[in-house]
Amino acid sequence: MVFNPAQRYKTAKHFIWIAIPRISLLSFAVIISPWSNPALAEKLVPITTSEGMVLLQRSKSVSDYGSLMEAFLTQSNLAYCGVASAVMVLNSLAIPAPPVDGFRNYHFWTQDNIFNSDSSQVVISPAKIRRQGMTLQELQNLLSHHGVSSKRLHGDILSLQAFRSLIKANLDDSSDRLIVNYDRKVIGQKGGGHFSPLAAYDAVTDKVLILDVARYRYPSVWVKTHDLWRAMRTLDGISGLQRGILAIE
Repeated sequence: MVFNPAQRYKTAKHFIWIAIPRISLLSFAVIISPWSNPALAEKLVPITTSEGMVLLQRSKSVSDYGSLMEAFLTQSNLAYCGVASAVMVLNSLAIPAPPVDGFRNYHFWTQDNIFNSDSSQVVISPAKIRRQGMTLQELQNLLSHHGVSSKRLHGDILSLQAFRSLIKANLDDSSDRLIVNYDRKVIGQKGGGHFSPLAAYDAVTDKVLILDVARYRYPSVWVKTHDLWRAMRTLDGISGLQRGILAIE
């Protein structure tokens, strides 16, 4: 990824990505992670390892990485993986946000103010999410309520090749985002259904980078595209549908 110093940016927050060399971007990925030697499945490559950084350095489909990393956060409770992923997307796309209490006149999305309006709680309430999490459609509805359009693609309608093509095309374009809904067990982690944004794709190894919002538990990891595809093709017990991916436009 090459940054053009002459390019104009709308806000000062983008300056960091043109003012530091690329290796510093990789170092930043290490600094923000609390993990040093996590217990992970053998096939998963943490971004905090030298191999993980090499994959990021080599990746050509990495246009979403900088903006998502700038908006990276940890889900605020055990059920808020979908909420945290939505907030990351809203902030990374600079979707107009409400003011935040305690921050004077600064506006940005949080895992609280995404539910501030009565109408957003009609879409889905925080209490319901804490009780049972979210479905792929509920996450899509929440994003749509805040003016973000997306395509909802369940695992049973996506071939592996179509999934790979979607990832590459999206991560080559900085104006869109991907949030994946998958079963952790299929990729060798503990837990069940989970949401997180995707940030990069390495064509040489056919691996995709998951920016895991459950940072208290796992670091962000590179996973084989085939394994993540299989992890999406699992049943969500609440909706009765297979998990899948949101392609946010």
